Amino acid sequence: MKNTMLGVLLFSLLILSAPSSSSSSSSAAASEGVCIIGSGIGGSSVAHFLRKYSDSELIRIRIFERQGVVGGRMATVSVSGETFEAGASILHPKNYHALNFAKSFNLTIQTPSLDSDSSFGIWDGRNFLFKTLDIDFKFPFCQKILSLANSFLMFFRYGFSLFRMTNFVETTVDNFLKYYESFESRPVFETVDEMLTWAGLYNLTTRTLEEELLDAGLYPLLIQELVTELAHFTSNWSDNVSCVPLSAFGFLSSLHHLPLVITRVNYGQSVSISGLAGAVSLAGAGDGLWSIEGGNWQIAAGLINSSHVELHLQEEIESISYLGDHYELNSTNGNSYPCEVTVIATPLDEQNISFTPSISIPNRSLHHTHATFVRGFLNPAYFGVSTGSEIPTLVGTIESHDLPFSSISVLKQHSEKDATYKIFSRKPMADALLDRIFSIRMETLRINWGAYPHYNAPERFAPFVLDGRHLYYVNAFENAASTMETSAVAAENIARLILSRSSGKTKSSSSNLKSSTSNTYDLHSDL
Repeated sequence: MKNTMLGVLLFSLLILSAPSSSSSSSSAAASEGVCIIGSGIGGSSVAHFLRKYSDSELIRIRIFERQGVVGGRMATVSVSGETFEAGASILHPKNYHALNFAKSFNLTIQTPSLDSDSSFGIWDGRNFLFKTLDIDFKFPFCQKILSLANSFLMFFRYGFSLFRMTNFVETTVDNFLKYYESFESRPVFETVDEMLTWAGLYNLTTRTLEEELLDAGLYPLLIQELVTELAHFTSNWSDNVSCVPLSAFGFLSSLHHLPLVITRVNYGQSVSISGLAGAVSLAGAGDGLWSIEGGNWQIAAGLINSSHVELHLQEEIESISYLGDHYELNSTNGNSYPCEVTVIATPLDEQNISFTPSISIPNRSLHHTHATFVRGFLNPAYFGVSTGSEIPTLVGTIESHDLPFSSISVLKQHSEKDATYKIFSRKPMADALLDRIFSIRMETLRINWGAYPHYNAPERFAPFVLDGRHLYYVNAFENAASTMETSAVAAENIARLILSRSSGKTKSSSSNLKSSTSNTYDLHSDL
Protein backbone atom coordinates (compact mmCIF):
# COMPACT_ATOMS: atom_id res chain seq x y z
CA MET A 1 0.00 0.00 0.00
CA LYS A 2 2.78 2.41 0.94
CA ASN A 3 4.75 1.75 -2.25
CA THR A 4 1.66 2.17 -4.39
CA MET A 5 0.59 5.43 -2.74
CA LEU A 6 4.15 6.75 -2.95
CA GLY A 7 4.15 5.97 -6.65
CA VAL A 8 0.80 7.73 -7.09
CA LEU A 9 2.10 10.83 -5.32
CA LEU A 10 5.37 10.93 -7.23
CA PHE A 11 3.63 10.30 -10.56
CA SER A 12 1.34 13.27 -9.92
CA LEU A 13 4.18 15.50 -8.65
CA LEU A 14 6.32 14.73 -11.68
CA ILE A 15 3.54 15.98 -13.91
CA LEU A 16 2.83 19.07 -11.80
CA SER A 17 6.47 20.07 -11.45
CA ALA A 18 7.40 19.80 -15.14
CA PRO A 19 8.24 23.01 -17.03
CA SER A 20 5.46 24.39 -19.20
CA SER A 21 7.91 25.77 -21.73
CA SER A 22 8.32 23.83 -24.95
CA SER A 23 11.85 25.10 -25.59
CA SER A 24 13.34 21.66 -25.02
CA SER A 25 12.19 19.08 -27.49
CA SER A 26 13.09 16.19 -25.22
CA SER A 27 11.23 17.77 -22.30
CA ALA A 28 8.19 18.34 -24.46
CA ALA A 29 8.36 14.80 -25.79
CA ALA A 30 8.60 13.36 -22.30
CA SER A 31 5.46 15.22 -21.33
CA GLU A 32 3.10 13.08 -23.33
CA GLY A 33 1.80 10.84 -20.57
CA VAL A 34 0.60 7.27 -21.11
CA CYS A 35 -0.02 5.65 -24.49
CA ILE A 36 -2.03 2.42 -24.61
CA ILE A 37 -2.12 0.17 -27.66
CA GLY A 38 -5.41 -1.72 -27.79
CA SER A 39 -8.96 -0.78 -26.79
CA GLY A 40 -10.20 -4.13 -25.53
CA ILE A 41 -10.91 -4.97 -21.92
CA GLY A 42 -7.18 -4.90 -21.09
CA GLY A 43 -6.36 -1.49 -22.53
CA SER A 44 -9.55 0.18 -21.36
CA SER A 45 -9.07 -1.25 -17.84
CA VAL A 46 -5.51 0.10 -17.63
CA ALA A 47 -6.84 3.57 -18.46
CA HIS A 48 -9.61 3.19 -15.88
CA PHE A 49 -7.36 2.08 -13.04
CA LEU A 50 -4.68 4.66 -13.83
CA ARG A 51 -7.29 7.37 -13.62
CA LYS A 52 -8.81 5.86 -10.48
CA TYR A 53 -5.59 5.29 -8.55
CA SER A 54 -3.67 8.41 -9.59
CA ASP A 55 -6.49 10.77 -8.57
CA SER A 56 -5.25 13.24 -11.16
CA GLU A 57 -6.94 14.45 -14.35
CA LEU A 58 -3.59 15.89 -15.47
CA ILE A 59 -2.26 12.56 -16.69
CA ARG A 60 -2.71 12.42 -20.43
CA ILE A 61 -3.90 9.00 -21.59
CA ARG A 62 -4.17 8.04 -25.23
CA ILE A 63 -5.51 4.77 -26.64
CA PHE A 64 -4.63 3.57 -30.13
CA GLU A 65 -6.94 1.09 -31.85
CA ARG A 66 -6.26 -0.28 -35.32
CA GLN A 67 -9.92 -1.15 -35.89
CA GLY A 68 -12.73 1.34 -36.35
CA VAL A 69 -14.45 0.21 -33.16
CA VAL A 70 -13.44 -0.43 -29.55
CA GLY A 71 -13.74 -3.68 -27.64
CA GLY A 72 -11.02 -5.86 -29.14
CA ARG A 73 -12.16 -9.47 -28.89
CA MET A 74 -15.49 -8.39 -27.42
CA ALA A 75 -17.64 -8.01 -30.51
CA THR A 76 -21.08 -8.71 -31.93
CA VAL A 77 -22.43 -9.77 -35.29
CA SER A 78 -25.72 -9.06 -36.99
CA VAL A 79 -27.57 -11.98 -38.59
CA SER A 80 -30.85 -11.15 -40.32
CA GLY A 81 -30.98 -7.91 -38.38
CA GLU A 82 -30.50 -9.51 -34.94
CA THR A 83 -27.43 -9.09 -32.75
CA PHE A 84 -25.42 -11.97 -31.30
CA GLU A 85 -22.11 -12.17 -29.43
CA ALA A 86 -19.25 -13.23 -31.69
CA GLY A 87 -16.26 -13.01 -29.37
CA ALA A 88 -15.82 -12.97 -25.59
CA SER A 89 -19.29 -13.95 -24.48
CA ILE A 90 -19.91 -14.83 -20.86
CA LEU A 91 -18.98 -13.58 -17.43
CA HIS A 92 -18.92 -15.41 -14.11
CA PRO A 93 -20.81 -14.05 -11.08
CA LYS A 94 -17.46 -13.73 -9.29
CA ASN A 95 -15.90 -11.62 -12.06
CA TYR A 96 -15.99 -8.65 -9.74
CA HIS A 97 -14.18 -6.11 -11.90
CA ALA A 98 -16.50 -6.66 -14.85
CA LEU A 99 -19.52 -6.68 -12.56
CA ASN A 100 -18.50 -3.36 -11.01
CA PHE A 101 -17.87 -1.87 -14.44
CA ALA A 102 -21.31 -2.91 -15.66
CA LYS A 103 -23.03 -1.44 -12.62
CA SER A 104 -21.02 1.79 -12.79
CA PHE A 105 -22.09 2.40 -16.39
CA ASN A 106 -25.71 1.33 -15.81
CA LEU A 107 -25.39 -1.42 -18.39
CA THR A 108 -28.19 -3.96 -18.61
CA ILE A 109 -27.09 -7.36 -17.36
CA GLN A 110 -28.78 -10.34 -18.94
CA THR A 111 -28.79 -13.92 -17.71
CA PRO A 112 -29.54 -17.12 -19.64
CA SER A 113 -33.12 -17.80 -20.58
CA LEU A 114 -33.96 -21.31 -19.46
CA ASP A 115 -36.05 -22.79 -22.25
CA SER A 116 -37.82 -26.07 -21.60
CA ASP A 117 -37.28 -27.04 -25.24
CA SER A 118 -33.50 -27.08 -24.83
CA SER A 119 -31.49 -30.27 -25.10
CA PHE A 120 -27.92 -31.32 -25.69
CA GLY A 121 -26.05 -34.26 -27.12
CA ILE A 122 -22.53 -35.56 -27.71
CA TRP A 123 -21.93 -36.57 -31.34
CA ASP A 124 -19.04 -38.76 -32.57
CA GLY A 125 -19.50 -38.07 -36.28
CA ARG A 126 -21.91 -40.96 -36.84
CA ASN A 127 -24.11 -41.29 -33.75
CA PHE A 128 -25.09 -39.43 -30.61
CA LEU A 129 -23.21 -41.00 -27.71
CA PHE A 130 -25.41 -39.19 -25.23
CA LYS A 131 -28.54 -37.07 -25.41
CA THR A 132 -30.70 -35.53 -22.72
CA LEU A 133 -34.37 -36.38 -22.74
CA ASP A 134 -36.38 -33.84 -24.71
CA ILE A 135 -40.12 -33.92 -24.14
CA ASP A 136 -42.25 -30.80 -24.42
CA PHE A 137 -44.34 -30.80 -21.26
CA LYS A 138 -46.66 -27.87 -20.66
CA PHE A 139 -46.96 -28.37 -16.91
CA PRO A 140 -44.10 -27.26 -14.58
CA PHE A 141 -44.47 -30.39 -12.46
CA CYS A 142 -43.80 -32.59 -15.48
CA GLN A 143 -40.79 -30.50 -16.41
CA LYS A 144 -39.32 -31.07 -12.96
CA ILE A 145 -39.74 -34.81 -13.41
CA LEU A 146 -37.97 -34.58 -16.77
CA SER A 147 -35.16 -32.56 -15.18
CA LEU A 148 -34.75 -35.16 -12.47
CA ALA A 149 -34.62 -37.91 -15.09
CA ASN A 150 -31.86 -36.08 -16.95
CA SER A 151 -30.02 -35.67 -13.66
CA PHE A 152 -30.00 -39.41 -13.12
CA LEU A 153 -28.88 -39.97 -16.71
CA MET A 154 -25.87 -37.72 -16.12
CA PHE A 155 -25.09 -39.27 -12.76
CA PHE A 156 -25.45 -42.81 -14.11
CA ARG A 157 -22.91 -42.06 -16.86
CA TYR A 158 -20.34 -40.02 -14.94
CA GLY A 159 -20.92 -40.78 -11.26
CA PHE A 160 -19.23 -38.93 -8.41
CA SER A 161 -16.56 -37.55 -10.74
CA LEU A 162 -18.91 -34.61 -11.32
CA PHE A 163 -18.58 -33.63 -7.65
CA ARG A 164 -14.81 -34.06 -7.67
CA MET A 165 -14.57 -31.79 -10.68
CA THR A 166 -16.62 -29.17 -8.89
CA ASN A 167 -14.27 -29.24 -5.89
CA PHE A 168 -11.29 -28.79 -8.20
CA VAL A 169 -12.88 -25.73 -9.80
CA GLU A 170 -14.01 -24.16 -6.54
CA THR A 171 -10.52 -24.42 -5.05
CA THR A 172 -9.06 -22.63 -8.07
CA VAL A 173 -11.73 -19.91 -8.00
CA ASP A 174 -11.11 -19.30 -4.29
CA ASN A 175 -7.42 -18.75 -5.01
CA PHE A 176 -8.21 -16.39 -7.88
CA LEU A 177 -10.37 -14.27 -5.56
CA LYS A 178 -7.20 -13.20 -3.75
CA TYR A 179 -6.64 -10.71 -6.59
CA TYR A 180 -9.52 -8.62 -5.22
CA GLU A 181 -7.97 -8.18 -1.79
CA SER A 182 -7.05 -4.75 -0.49
CA PHE A 183 -3.71 -3.07 -1.17
CA GLU A 184 -2.64 -3.76 2.42
CA SER A 185 -2.52 -7.51 1.77
CA ARG A 186 -1.97 -7.58 -2.01
CA PRO A 187 1.42 -6.49 -3.36
CA VAL A 188 2.22 -5.06 -6.79
CA PHE A 189 3.58 -7.83 -8.99
CA GLU A 190 6.59 -7.36 -11.25
CA THR A 191 6.17 -10.69 -13.09
CA VAL A 192 3.40 -13.10 -14.03
CA ASP A 193 5.20 -15.92 -12.19
CA GLU A 194 5.21 -13.85 -9.00
CA MET A 195 1.53 -12.96 -9.43
CA LEU A 196 0.49 -16.59 -9.89
CA THR A 197 2.70 -17.93 -7.10
CA TRP A 198 1.28 -15.43 -4.61
CA ALA A 199 -2.27 -16.63 -5.33
CA GLY A 200 -1.34 -20.32 -5.23
CA LEU A 201 -2.04 -20.79 -8.95
CA TYR A 202 1.41 -21.18 -10.47
CA ASN A 203 1.67 -24.96 -10.12
CA LEU A 204 -1.48 -25.35 -12.22
CA THR A 205 0.39 -23.86 -15.18
CA THR A 206 3.10 -26.51 -15.00
CA ARG A 207 0.81 -29.52 -15.59
CA THR A 208 -1.93 -30.37 -18.06
CA LEU A 209 -5.62 -30.28 -17.19
CA GLU A 210 -5.82 -34.01 -17.79
CA GLU A 211 -3.09 -34.65 -15.21
CA GLU A 212 -4.82 -32.40 -12.68
CA LEU A 213 -8.22 -34.06 -13.18
CA LEU A 214 -6.83 -37.57 -12.97
CA ASP A 215 -5.09 -36.66 -9.72
CA ALA A 216 -8.40 -35.26 -8.49
CA GLY A 217 -9.94 -38.70 -9.00
CA LEU A 218 -12.06 -38.12 -12.11
CA TYR A 219 -13.07 -41.06 -14.28
CA PRO A 220 -11.41 -41.16 -17.73
CA LEU A 221 -14.86 -41.35 -19.39
CA LEU A 222 -15.81 -37.98 -17.91
CA ILE A 223 -12.56 -36.42 -19.08
CA GLN A 224 -12.88 -37.91 -22.55
CA GLU A 225 -16.49 -36.89 -23.14
CA LEU A 226 -17.80 -34.19 -20.88
CA VAL A 227 -14.60 -32.28 -20.23
CA THR A 228 -13.56 -32.07 -23.86
CA GLU A 229 -16.93 -31.87 -25.58
CA LEU A 230 -19.51 -29.83 -23.72
CA ALA A 231 -17.98 -26.43 -24.35
CA HIS A 232 -21.05 -25.22 -26.15
CA PHE A 233 -23.03 -24.96 -22.92
CA THR A 234 -21.46 -21.83 -21.50
CA SER A 235 -20.39 -20.38 -24.82
CA ASN A 236 -23.97 -20.08 -25.96
CA TRP A 237 -25.52 -18.98 -22.71
CA SER A 238 -24.09 -15.56 -23.39
CA ASP A 239 -26.29 -15.20 -26.45
CA ASN A 240 -29.35 -15.31 -24.19
CA VAL A 241 -30.81 -18.26 -26.02
CA SER A 242 -32.18 -21.65 -25.15
CA CYS A 243 -29.97 -23.86 -23.09
CA VAL A 244 -30.40 -26.91 -20.93
CA PRO A 245 -31.77 -25.58 -17.65
CA LEU A 246 -29.64 -25.95 -14.57
CA SER A 247 -32.61 -27.65 -13.01
CA ALA A 248 -31.96 -30.52 -15.38
CA PHE A 249 -28.98 -31.27 -13.17
CA GLY A 250 -30.76 -30.82 -9.88
CA PHE A 251 -28.47 -33.19 -7.99
CA LEU A 252 -25.68 -30.67 -8.56
CA SER A 253 -27.62 -27.58 -7.56
CA SER A 254 -26.43 -27.75 -3.99
CA LEU A 255 -22.85 -27.46 -5.25
CA HIS A 256 -23.62 -24.07 -6.83
CA HIS A 257 -21.73 -24.84 -10.02
CA LEU A 258 -22.58 -27.01 -12.98
CA PRO A 259 -19.23 -28.64 -13.79
CA LEU A 260 -19.59 -28.69 -17.55
CA VAL A 261 -16.62 -27.33 -19.34
CA ILE A 262 -15.58 -25.32 -22.30
CA THR A 263 -12.15 -26.48 -23.37
CA ARG A 264 -13.03 -27.49 -26.91
CA VAL A 265 -14.94 -24.35 -27.76
CA ASN A 266 -13.89 -21.65 -25.35
CA TYR A 267 -10.23 -22.51 -25.84
CA GLY A 268 -10.67 -24.73 -28.89
CA GLN A 269 -8.24 -27.21 -27.37
CA SER A 270 -8.31 -30.50 -25.52
CA VAL A 271 -7.44 -31.50 -21.96
CA SER A 272 -3.76 -31.11 -22.89
CA ILE A 273 -4.06 -27.40 -22.01
CA SER A 274 -2.58 -26.27 -18.72
CA GLY A 275 -4.43 -26.99 -15.51
CA LEU A 276 -5.07 -23.33 -14.79
CA ALA A 277 -6.47 -22.54 -18.24
CA GLY A 278 -8.64 -25.63 -17.92
CA ALA A 279 -9.86 -24.70 -14.46
CA VAL A 280 -10.80 -21.22 -15.68
CA SER A 281 -12.71 -22.86 -18.53
CA LEU A 282 -14.50 -25.13 -16.09
CA ALA A 283 -15.44 -22.15 -13.96
CA GLY A 284 -17.40 -20.78 -16.90
CA ALA A 285 -20.39 -22.92 -15.99
CA GLY A 286 -23.02 -22.77 -13.29
CA ASP A 287 -25.57 -20.46 -11.84
CA GLY A 288 -25.32 -16.73 -12.30
CA LEU A 289 -23.55 -16.48 -15.66
CA TRP A 290 -24.24 -13.18 -17.35
CA SER A 291 -23.48 -10.87 -20.23
CA ILE A 292 -24.33 -7.34 -21.32
CA GLU A 293 -27.49 -6.78 -23.31
CA GLY A 294 -26.47 -5.38 -26.67
CA GLY A 295 -22.88 -6.64 -26.42
CA ASN A 296 -20.06 -6.94 -23.89
CA TRP A 297 -18.04 -4.39 -25.91
CA GLN A 298 -20.01 -1.73 -24.00
CA ILE A 299 -17.84 -2.39 -20.94
CA ALA A 300 -14.73 -1.24 -22.83
CA ALA A 301 -16.64 1.72 -24.26
CA GLY A 302 -17.76 2.76 -20.79
CA LEU A 303 -14.25 2.50 -19.35
CA ILE A 304 -12.85 4.61 -22.17
CA ASN A 305 -15.53 7.28 -21.89
CA SER A 306 -15.24 7.55 -18.11
CA SER A 307 -11.42 7.66 -18.13
CA HIS A 308 -11.20 10.81 -20.27
CA VAL A 309 -8.79 9.42 -22.80
CA GLU A 310 -7.91 10.53 -26.30
CA LEU A 311 -9.07 7.74 -28.57
CA HIS A 312 -7.35 7.16 -31.91
CA LEU A 313 -9.47 4.75 -33.93
CA GLN A 314 -8.15 3.14 -37.12
CA GLU A 315 -4.60 3.98 -36.09
CA GLU A 316 -2.28 0.99 -36.05
CA ILE A 317 1.06 1.38 -34.29
CA GLU A 318 3.87 -0.16 -36.35
CA SER A 319 6.97 0.78 -34.35
CA ILE A 320 7.98 1.73 -30.81
CA SER A 321 11.38 3.31 -30.18
CA TYR A 322 12.94 4.30 -26.88
CA LEU A 323 14.76 7.62 -27.33
CA GLY A 324 16.42 7.97 -23.95
CA ASP A 325 13.75 9.90 -22.08
CA HIS A 326 10.56 8.86 -23.85
CA TYR A 327 9.09 6.46 -26.37
CA GLU A 328 8.18 7.38 -29.91
CA LEU A 329 5.22 5.54 -31.40
CA ASN A 330 4.83 5.58 -35.17
CA SER A 331 1.58 4.61 -36.85
CA THR A 332 0.73 3.28 -40.29
CA ASN A 333 -1.07 6.59 -40.83
CA GLY A 334 2.29 8.37 -40.87
CA ASN A 335 1.89 9.95 -37.43
CA SER A 336 4.41 9.99 -34.56
CA TYR A 337 3.53 10.21 -30.89
CA PRO A 338 5.92 10.80 -27.95
CA CYS A 339 4.93 8.86 -24.83
CA GLU A 340 6.44 8.76 -21.39
CA VAL A 341 4.85 5.39 -20.61
CA THR A 342 3.72 2.85 -23.21
CA VAL A 343 1.33 -0.01 -22.48
CA ILE A 344 0.74 -2.82 -24.97
CA ALA A 345 -2.72 -4.26 -24.38
CA THR A 346 -3.01 -6.52 -27.40
CA PRO A 347 -1.38 -9.89 -28.10
CA LEU A 348 2.01 -9.40 -29.78
CA ASP A 349 1.84 -12.85 -31.37
CA GLU A 350 0.34 -11.64 -34.64
CA GLN A 351 1.25 -7.95 -34.47
CA ASN A 352 3.85 -6.42 -36.77
CA ILE A 353 5.23 -3.93 -34.26
CA SER A 354 8.99 -3.33 -34.45
CA PHE A 355 10.83 -2.39 -31.26
CA THR A 356 14.00 -0.31 -30.89
CA PRO A 357 15.85 -1.57 -28.98
CA SER A 358 14.48 -5.06 -29.58
CA ILE A 359 12.60 -6.97 -26.89
CA SER A 360 12.62 -10.67 -26.05
CA ILE A 361 9.51 -12.70 -25.18
CA PRO A 362 8.82 -16.46 -25.29
CA ASN A 363 7.52 -17.80 -28.59
CA ARG A 364 3.77 -18.19 -28.52
CA SER A 365 1.12 -18.87 -31.13
CA LEU A 366 -2.49 -17.78 -31.05
CA HIS A 367 -5.16 -20.41 -31.41
CA HIS A 368 -7.64 -19.49 -34.12
CA THR A 369 -11.30 -20.24 -33.60
CA HIS A 370 -13.68 -20.07 -36.54
CA ALA A 371 -17.20 -18.92 -35.67
CA THR A 372 -19.79 -19.49 -38.39
CA PHE A 373 -23.30 -18.08 -38.08
CA VAL A 374 -26.01 -19.63 -40.26
CA ARG A 375 -29.67 -18.76 -40.71
CA GLY A 376 -31.36 -21.93 -41.95
CA PHE A 377 -32.19 -25.48 -40.84
CA LEU A 378 -30.00 -28.49 -40.01
CA ASN A 379 -30.08 -31.58 -42.20
CA PRO A 380 -31.36 -34.57 -40.14
CA ALA A 381 -29.69 -37.08 -42.49
CA TYR A 382 -26.25 -35.63 -41.75
CA PHE A 383 -26.72 -36.48 -38.06
CA GLY A 384 -28.22 -39.91 -38.76
CA VAL A 385 -31.72 -39.05 -37.52
CA SER A 386 -35.10 -38.92 -39.22
CA THR A 387 -36.39 -35.49 -38.23
CA GLY A 388 -34.95 -32.15 -37.21
CA SER A 389 -36.61 -32.37 -33.81
CA GLU A 390 -34.30 -35.27 -32.96
CA ILE A 391 -31.23 -33.03 -33.21
CA PRO A 392 -30.41 -31.43 -29.83
CA THR A 393 -30.35 -27.65 -29.64
CA LEU A 394 -26.76 -27.94 -28.43
CA VAL A 395 -24.51 -30.46 -30.19
CA GLY A 396 -21.01 -31.10 -28.87
CA THR A 397 -18.44 -33.39 -30.43
CA ILE A 398 -15.77 -35.76 -29.23
CA GLU A 399 -12.07 -35.00 -29.71
CA SER A 400 -11.45 -36.26 -33.24
CA HIS A 401 -9.56 -34.80 -36.19
CA ASP A 402 -12.19 -36.28 -38.52
CA LEU A 403 -14.96 -34.04 -37.18
CA PRO A 404 -15.31 -30.70 -38.98
CA PHE A 405 -16.71 -28.72 -36.04
CA SER A 406 -16.55 -28.52 -32.26
CA SER A 407 -20.14 -27.54 -31.59
CA ILE A 408 -23.36 -26.38 -33.20
CA SER A 409 -26.00 -24.55 -31.19
CA VAL A 410 -29.30 -22.85 -31.78
CA LEU A 411 -29.06 -19.14 -31.04
CA LYS A 412 -32.69 -18.41 -31.88
CA GLN A 413 -35.54 -20.55 -33.16
CA HIS A 414 -37.60 -18.48 -35.58
CA SER A 415 -40.04 -21.19 -36.69
CA GLU A 416 -40.22 -24.97 -36.96
CA LYS A 417 -37.70 -25.11 -39.82
CA ASP A 418 -35.96 -21.76 -39.44
CA ALA A 419 -33.29 -20.95 -36.86
CA THR A 420 -30.05 -19.04 -36.39
CA TYR A 421 -27.11 -21.31 -35.51
CA LYS A 422 -23.60 -20.74 -34.22
CA ILE A 423 -20.87 -23.18 -35.23
CA PHE A 424 -17.42 -23.33 -33.65
CA SER A 425 -14.66 -25.07 -35.59
CA ARG A 426 -10.88 -25.20 -35.79
CA LYS A 427 -10.89 -24.72 -39.56
CA PRO A 428 -13.04 -22.62 -41.90
CA MET A 429 -16.39 -24.15 -42.80
CA ALA A 430 -16.55 -24.42 -46.60
CA ASP A 431 -19.80 -23.87 -48.45
CA ALA A 432 -19.85 -27.47 -49.69
CA LEU A 433 -19.59 -28.75 -46.10
CA LEU A 434 -22.27 -26.37 -44.85
CA ASP A 435 -24.58 -27.53 -47.63
CA ARG A 436 -24.26 -31.08 -46.29
CA ILE A 437 -24.86 -30.04 -42.69
CA PHE A 438 -27.83 -27.80 -43.52
CA SER A 439 -30.85 -28.65 -45.62
CA ILE A 440 -31.74 -24.95 -45.77
CA ARG A 441 -29.16 -22.15 -45.65
CA MET A 442 -30.36 -18.59 -46.18
CA GLU A 443 -27.55 -16.51 -44.65
CA THR A 444 -23.97 -17.29 -43.61
CA LEU A 445 -21.43 -15.17 -41.75
CA ARG A 446 -17.87 -16.29 -40.95
CA ILE A 447 -15.39 -14.88 -38.42
CA ASN A 448 -11.80 -16.01 -37.87
CA TRP A 449 -10.68 -15.13 -34.36
CA GLY A 450 -7.06 -15.11 -33.22
CA ALA A 451 -8.79 -15.72 -29.96
CA TYR A 452 -6.34 -16.90 -27.30
CA PRO A 453 -2.94 -18.52 -26.84
CA HIS A 454 -2.30 -22.13 -27.73
CA TYR A 455 -1.74 -23.52 -24.25
CA ASN A 456 1.10 -25.90 -23.50
CA ALA A 457 2.11 -26.98 -20.01
CA PRO A 458 4.47 -26.01 -18.54
CA GLU A 459 3.76 -22.42 -19.55
CA ARG A 460 6.39 -19.72 -19.99
CA PHE A 461 5.48 -16.09 -19.46
CA ALA A 462 6.54 -12.85 -21.06
CA PRO A 463 7.52 -10.11 -18.59
CA PHE A 464 5.08 -7.40 -17.53
CA VAL A 465 7.88 -4.87 -18.13
CA LEU A 466 9.31 -5.57 -21.57
CA ASP A 467 12.41 -3.37 -21.44
CA GLY A 468 13.14 -2.76 -17.76
CA ARG A 469 11.88 0.83 -18.17
CA HIS A 470 8.30 1.86 -18.89
CA LEU A 471 7.15 -0.42 -21.68
CA TYR A 472 4.43 -2.65 -20.23
CA TYR A 473 2.64 -5.73 -21.56
CA VAL A 474 -0.82 -6.56 -20.19
CA ASN A 475 -1.23 -9.70 -22.29
CA ALA A 476 1.72 -11.42 -20.65
CA PHE A 477 -0.87 -12.83 -18.23
CA GLU A 478 -2.81 -14.45 -21.07
CA ASN A 479 -0.55 -17.49 -21.04
CA ALA A 480 -2.08 -18.29 -17.66
CA ALA A 481 -5.70 -17.91 -18.81
CA SER A 482 -7.52 -15.76 -21.32
CA THR A 483 -10.84 -14.24 -20.26
CA MET A 484 -12.32 -10.77 -19.92
CA GLU A 485 -11.84 -10.85 -16.17
CA THR A 486 -8.25 -12.14 -16.17
CA SER A 487 -7.42 -9.29 -18.58
CA ALA A 488 -8.98 -6.79 -16.17
CA VAL A 489 -7.08 -8.29 -13.23
CA ALA A 490 -3.79 -8.09 -15.15
CA ALA A 491 -4.59 -4.51 -16.22
CA GLU A 492 -5.24 -3.46 -12.64
CA ASN A 493 -1.84 -4.79 -11.62
CA ILE A 494 -0.19 -3.02 -14.57
CA ALA A 495 -1.76 0.29 -13.50
CA ARG A 496 -0.44 -0.14 -9.98
CA LEU A 497 2.95 -1.20 -11.36
CA ILE A 498 3.20 1.94 -13.48
CA LEU A 499 2.42 4.15 -10.51
CA SER A 500 4.69 2.33 -8.07
CA ARG A 501 7.65 2.33 -10.49
CA SER A 502 7.27 6.03 -11.24
CA SER A 503 9.46 6.75 -8.21
CA GLY A 504 12.42 5.59 -10.30
CA LYS A 505 11.88 8.14 -13.08
CA THR A 506 14.47 10.77 -13.80
CA LYS A 507 12.51 12.79 -16.35
CA SER A 508 9.53 14.97 -15.69
CA SER A 509 6.20 15.30 -17.41
CA SER A 510 4.64 18.55 -18.48
CA SER A 511 1.82 20.10 -16.52
CA ASN A 512 0.20 21.93 -19.44
CA LEU A 513 -1.67 18.89 -20.67
CA LYS A 514 -5.36 18.62 -21.36
CA SER A 515 -7.44 15.48 -21.28
CA SER A 516 -10.18 14.91 -23.76
CA THR A 517 -13.07 12.51 -23.87
CA SER A 518 -13.93 10.12 -26.62
CA ASN A 519 -17.66 10.81 -26.49
CA THR A 520 -17.66 12.12 -30.04
CA TYR A 521 -16.53 8.76 -31.41
CA ASP A 522 -18.77 5.97 -32.57
CA LEU A 523 -17.27 3.43 -30.20
CA HIS A 524 -18.72 0.34 -31.77
CA SER A 525 -20.58 -1.13 -34.67
CA ASP A 526 -21.28 -4.71 -35.62
CA LEU A 527 -18.56 -6.67 -37.38
